[in-house]
Amino acid sequence: MLDIRWKAALHIAAFGTISLFLWLVGGKVVALSFFTITLLFYIARQLYWLHILHLWLKHPSLDNVPVGSGIWEVVYDTLLKYERKNNEKQTQLNAALDRFNTTANAIPDGLIVLNASNEIEWCTANAEIHLDLNLPTDLKLPIVNLVRSSDFIAYLYNGIYEQPFRLELSRNAKLILEIRLITLPNQEKLLISRDVTQAEKLDGMRRDFIANVSHELRTPLTVVGGFIETLSDIEGAIPDNIRDYFDMMQEQTTRMRRLIDDLLTLSQIESNTHPPEDKPINMTSLINIMLSDAKALSRGKHVITTEILTDNDISGAADELQSALSNLISNAVRYTPEGGGINIIWQTRGDQAMFSVCDNGIGIEAQHMERLTERFYRVDRSRSRETGGTGLGLSIVKHILTRHQAKLEISSELGKGSQFSAIFPKSRLLRR
Repeated sequence: MLDIRWKAALHIAAFGTISLFLWLVGGKVVALSFFTITLLFYIARQLYWLHILHLWLKHPSLDNVPVGSGIWEVVYDTLLKYERKNNEKQTQLNAALDRFNTTANAIPDGLIVLNASNEIEWCTANAEIHLDLNLPTDLKLPIVNLVRSSDFIAYLYNGIYEQPFRLELSRNAKLILEIRLITLPNQEKLLISRDVTQAEKLDGMRRDFIANVSHELRTPLTVVGGFIETLSDIEGAIPDNIRDYFDMMQEQTTRMRRLIDDLLTLSQIESNTHPPEDKPINMTSLINIMLSDAKALSRGKHVITTEILTDNDISGAADELQSALSNLISNAVRYTPEGGGINIIWQTRGDQAMFSVCDNGIGIEAQHMERLTERFYRVDRSRSRETGGTGLGLSIVKHILTRHQAKLEISSELGKGSQFSAIFPKSRLLRR
């Protein structure tokens, strides 16, 4: 800018000096005529270079930047430098974008960016394969027009994305995807699709193996247990010096039968891909039934109370939920010392419902909390055997609650007790 101003000032000074000289030599008319003609020529010249600039701006390129003269030489030189910097930045941005696309496409998961209207803004090649998309033609189209699954649409518009969504697609071969949604700024979403077809097949094989083995073991165990019970009931059939061994055999066969029953139950729940029943469940009646069962299990060794703080009921499969919630209560009975208290609470928390079992028993160390719902995980193996636990109860509870869009929350402090809570979503609540 300083160069342009300097050159313009020089031009004006030169015009003024020459005009003044002509005024002194040739008079006022000559001086004004020279100044007018020179000014018009100067303006015409500026207009000409403005026209050249206008033409170049229509198709700017480093190959055809005008040279110019005078102040326009400075202008075009500045434009040339600016365009070179702009091209360098554009090249860097293109390289960065290429690296990003290469990296994103190298990820085995599919990535899709959705705008606030759930329209496709961008996606990777794996996402195109997973959901049968074509980015050039599907760009700016609503994802619900391309993935026509009522369950997926409900998941998308539900707005709660804590748990992944399982999407089954039937094309040339059955494809099972795990869909996750992550909210982004400006109401955008990142959809992540993962192909879990092979994992589901392996998991299915594992479940079938466990179920088949459990079925095969049930028959011989029933026969062995029946003979042991028969011999134990026949007077004099078992000598007194070995009766303790027979009692141990009967105890272990009973324990194995419980383990097989739990394995079959867990396998059945895991393999059931159909949604649970959606029938009203009277929670007051259900809690009273579970209270009676808990008192029978306790045999008067504990103080068991209930608090029903809401008149809400829930919808779901009554048998499954009774099994899951009863398991929480029976665990409290087993792991609370004699004379301890157990409180069963049914209440609301915000727009959710919460079934809680609180005890003042032995409690659980923090290091065990995250693994409690794993199969066969026990905090204290010796105590689990004493109380008849199989290590599958909480795993069954977790799967049943997941089928009902509910979750299990656990809080505990060693030596002070524990609280196990089943949290049910608003969609499951019913008003009496």
